[in-house]
Amino acid sequence: MRVAFMGSPAFAVPSLAAILQAGHEIVAVYSQPPRPAGRRGLERLATAVHVHAESHALAVRTPASLRSVEESEAFAALDLDVAVVVAYGLILPPAILAAPRHGCLNLHPSALPRWRGAAPIQRTVMAGDAETAVAVMRMNAGLDTGPVCLTETLPVPPDATAGEMHDVLAAHGARLMVAALEALADGRLECTPQPDAGVTYAEKISKAEARIDWTRSNRQLHDQVRGLSPSPGAWCEIGLGAEQLRLKVLRSELVAASGASAPPGTLLDDDFTIACGQGALRLVLVQREGRKAAPGAEVLRGLALTRGDRLP
Repeated sequence: MRVAFMGSPAFAVPSLAAILQAGHEIVAVYSQPPRPAGRRGLERLATAVHVHAESHALAVRTPASLRSVEESEAFAALDLDVAVVVAYGLILPPAILAAPRHGCLNLHPSALPRWRGAAPIQRTVMAGDAETAVAVMRMNAGLDTGPVCLTETLPVPPDATAGEMHDVLAAHGARLMVAALEALADGRLECTPQPDAGVTYAEKISKAEARIDWTRSNRQLHDQVRGLSPSPGAWCEIGLGAEQLRLKVLRSELVAASGASAPPGTLLDDDFTIACGQGALRLVLVQREGRKAAPGAEVLRGLALTRGDRLP
């Protein structure tokens, strides 16, 4: 089939690679434009999809928007059977959606209609969901509202991070998209409208959400840590002299409350276990500002904290 692939981050690369391997003709790859990088923003970095596409001698287009008549005409001129969209990051206007003969197929990493929107993997883990899915849907003008063609349900292990689920879902999603293209080529791809019940939205993660509130339960905080690891990372602060030192918590472990309860935020032992509103949380992997991540107990030894101290 004649395919345009539209994607940007690393999550989309396995799908692009799988479609190539399956023998489809990728006539163009669309990705977001290179962005300024580095402290001064003097270097511009191409997306992961852009880099992968160029390594396979594929034509790459990086428009800042698809809304112009010129972009619509250029897209229509590709004479596509289908467009495959995986975490592209730009809105597809009606003229783009309508151009391919079989429309546009999107890969979404959640059990639709749960977690439509920008951050489905992180929201899934932060909510403590026991399972998730990858879904191939036929795109329409709504936000992840199109009919679902194929779906695969996957477990979310209780200690899995968003980063780990990202890699699992990307791999499974790539295989699912290839299966969808095969079914489409054979005329047997059937898509079912999403139900109205169970819709939730995966809003972008705000800075305020990343701060740890020790008055919450250890389970809630464990899911917060998992859902925000590796990026942007759940964080807390400790006093270091007259300054506040920020610590990112990238991995944690649930600890049952024992003995007399301590106020939330209290350091309970030398393994960096902190009392929560319910139970306690061991900080297993921690990153100080400007340093590499290290075991929590190791980081604790370099801090001016003793048992009984409280974190804000």
